[in-house]
Amino acid sequence: MTGGGSEIGSGVGEASAMRLLRDNRPFRALWCARSISFFGDSLGLVVLLLYVADTTGQALAVAMLLLVGDFAPALLGPFTGVLSDRFDLRRVMVACDLAQGLLVALVALTLPSLPLLLALVGLRAVAGQVFGPASRAAVPSLVRDRDLGGANSAIGFGTNGAEAFGPLLCAALLPLVGVRGVLLVDAATFLVSAALLASLPSLPAAPAEEGARGSFLLDARAGLGYIRSVPLIRTIGLGFFAVVAFNGIDDVALVFLARDSLDGGNSAASFLYAAVGVGLLVGYALLARHAGRFPMVLMLLVGFGASSAGNLFSGLAWAVAAAFALQVVRGVGIAAMDVATNTLLQRTVPRAMLGRVFGNLYGAIGVAAGVSYVLGGFLLDLTSPRVVFVVAGVGGLLVTLAAALALPRAMKATATRTATPAQKADTDTGTD
Repeated sequence: MTGGGSEIGSGVGEASAMRLLRDNRPFRALWCARSISFFGDSLGLVVLLLYVADTTGQALAVAMLLLVGDFAPALLGPFTGVLSDRFDLRRVMVACDLAQGLLVALVALTLPSLPLLLALVGLRAVAGQVFGPASRAAVPSLVRDRDLGGANSAIGFGTNGAEAFGPLLCAALLPLVGVRGVLLVDAATFLVSAALLASLPSLPAAPAEEGARGSFLLDARAGLGYIRSVPLIRTIGLGFFAVVAFNGIDDVALVFLARDSLDGGNSAASFLYAAVGVGLLVGYALLARHAGRFPMVLMLLVGFGASSAGNLFSGLAWAVAAAFALQVVRGVGIAAMDVATNTLLQRTVPRAMLGRVFGNLYGAIGVAAGVSYVLGGFLLDLTSPRVVFVVAGVGGLLVTLAAALALPRAMKATATRTATPAQKADTDTGTD
């Protein structure tokens, strides 16, 4: 167990996120590296979307770029985390950043035709998919168990703030340096990130006997089997997947809610899209100071509920301003879901499995978002934006209720499963 498997909710002795960043040099390096690379990602995504739209004039080409850059790599979730569990996490992260920087630089220097561009973007996305589990699995090795909530909140604030700032800088840089110049800036951010990560201490894999290591394929299957066999991990994963499957459609439907249901224009739609980003930053900022004061399971349920209720009541909103406030609430809920999920997994899953669990979970979340886009799009065509938001919110709240009923039993079953023989004997005899 990474943190003894205990839920720490008192907040006694926990360090604030700012104190962690000030006093913990390895964590500060990881935080800076992730924020910088996410900033580069946001730059590169915007400029590539504009480039493909301008050169092809086809919406399908833009959709394909998003598909290979996001949804397709998520399908590799069972495999991407294996590398994190087999090798030193520092080396995995540095290698991923160098690979991404090289691939983005190649795109910048060649500006290839669409098929080759899609291939290069897909390879970069796979490297990013490997990086994600490794970076999450590294956090428990750099901070104390009681500081995990604050550390995950700080990372969430840094990465989301960087993603929000990236498109603004892209708009400023593009007229000055062009597509190639912006992509080269993106490539440079990966090199900076790799240099920062190289300064981390060694983060070796768990000993082979803990992970029962076999072939790559067997390790991937073992990761899936572990998730199925641990009630708490299984319940968190299913709940997160279902909430995203219901609510992910808001990425598509917000523009139609703003234009058709609320009688706004493009500026109103942009306003609503910005609201979730504002909520994310507010949520991560609050949690960076106070995450240690609340049980993570409670925070997870609040996140499920708030993100779903934000969509439900957005569908009933009477004005753009009301919908904006409700989408801010949704953003705060998403931040709570993210911090609680990462912290619970880091405290519950042994190091030998942590990369695979994160790879599977966040790969599944990417698949859930794709499912939501497709099915929600059909529902949007058949009904109206308001109906889509109400259905999404109600579905998410039902998932929240189911999770609230299942999690106490899952926690108890997991605690029994992972207890030592002496602990089980104490429980059976009623001793303290």
